Amino acid sequence: MNRSYLKTFILLAPAAITSCINQTGQPNILIAIGDDISYPHMSAYGCTFVLTPGFDRVAGEGILFKNAYTPNSKSSPSRACLLTGRNSWQLEEACNHVPFFPPKFKTFMESLDSHGYNVGYTAKGWAPGVALDSTGKNRQMTGKLYNSRKALPPASGISVTDYAANFEDFLKSVEPGKPFCFWYGSHEPHRKYEYGSGVSKGGKNLSEIKKIFPFWPENDTVRNDLLDYAFEIEYFDSHLVKMLEMLESKGELENTIVIVTADNGMPFPRIKGQVYEYSNHMPLAIMWGKGIKNPGRVVEDFISFIDIAPTLLDVAGIAETESGMQEIEGRSFSDIFSSHRSGLISKDRNYVLVGKERHDVGRPDDQGYPVRGIVKDGFLYLRNFKADRWPAGNPETGYLNTDAGPTKTLILNMKRSNRSDNFWNLNFGKRTEEELYNIMLDPGCISNLAGQPEFIEVATTLGTLLEEELIRQNDPRILGNGDIFDNYPYAEERTRDFYNRFIKGELPRKVAGWADSTDFEEK
Repeated sequence: MNRSYLKTFILLAPAAITSCINQTGQPNILIAIGDDISYPHMSAYGCTFVLTPGFDRVAGEGILFKNAYTPNSKSSPSRACLLTGRNSWQLEEACNHVPFFPPKFKTFMESLDSHGYNVGYTAKGWAPGVALDSTGKNRQMTGKLYNSRKALPPASGISVTDYAANFEDFLKSVEPGKPFCFWYGSHEPHRKYEYGSGVSKGGKNLSEIKKIFPFWPENDTVRNDLLDYAFEIEYFDSHLVKMLEMLESKGELENTIVIVTADNGMPFPRIKGQVYEYSNHMPLAIMWGKGIKNPGRVVEDFISFIDIAPTLLDVAGIAETESGMQEIEGRSFSDIFSSHRSGLISKDRNYVLVGKERHDVGRPDDQGYPVRGIVKDGFLYLRNFKADRWPAGNPETGYLNTDAGPTKTLILNMKRSNRSDNFWNLNFGKRTEEELYNIMLDPGCISNLAGQPEFIEVATTLGTLLEEELIRQNDPRILGNGDIFDNYPYAEERTRDFYNRFIKGELPRKVAGWADSTDFEEK
């Protein structure tokens, strides 16, 4: 395959600087978080249609995690979980997408800032939503913004933000001798994409897509969509490569914890915003030259995003009681760093909880689609609390909890032309109250085993454990007060009461045109 286009992404490392920035002994932290990437779409996992040398280097010189999950597969709540160490149903308004973030929940980056770290970010931090402190001032949830440097993107769907150059500006601003924490929040591979850019500008070929997920049709439109997605992942990774080279040149890489992941699954039907295997299962690689023993390991412990905050506080030497943060639900996995072993290191780190409440607009009275679930022993168990609602948003407003794109439009047009209802049912149709999937054999979550006699015991066991955990965590949904999540207002005026305003004709149809055939990205 022709990969010459990557040369335009890679920045040669500047001349080495003799003195290190950080002389405290505390580790620096670099968090690189892509916007909408599913496991296993990094080449370190064996994915053949995407090339990610930056992620692969972090995995090869650190640890590759095979079972990392976000509790909630949407930007605002997922990032809130990562930053606070609490599950989304423990975060009040911040459980929803586009919320007002409650002032009482402090982020680990705010805590690091108050404990002597230089803290900053570029592009997308915690978003979308509004975060104010108790006095009404904007909070720096991920530190000071560095966003002035721009670049010419390789495709029209890619951001003009020069992420690596902004990181360079941040490094120049770090106080001598102090540790730093930087959040690289790429806008890629969030939609929309320049249709066909993976082939025309990424040097890719449709034949690279060997297998399409079973809930989408085998079609070149889908293959192009996947290659456009891959092209943007590679762009995200190319800036990570530059950042690693900068740290290396400054003598800081050895003492920097580098975390590479994404906020939620890929922006395709049945994935982003849903609660299936590819929705919540995230890529994760972590390197730390001074702190990770026996690098190059592959670890199978289940890691939730809520575990990242306590881990970083732990390695920074900040006790949770001194962090200023609300009670943290997650737990540190720094023991994995000091271990020499691969595979499952901690036997009791063997499951994660997942779920969601309200995401994007498209239902009457700003209703969500509440779900709770658990991943354990090779199974995904889900409980849909309002199965009478449309899981991807209402048909008349365009299934707005699925991002616009060629794959979505193809499936909707197939139904309109009476060619197939099967793909529509899988991606947009209503669901049963209980779902159970063997994700080892059926990662696409096609065959619902709930209710089958031979799996009743599995479903009962997982359902009981799920309930016990949610009760312990004071989840309003399981305690009978779940409608509180629907009553929290959207933080953006354009999203409030969207459904009712649209039905009344107060909004132009093009606002909800995501389900129309015209929503293909421009070629």
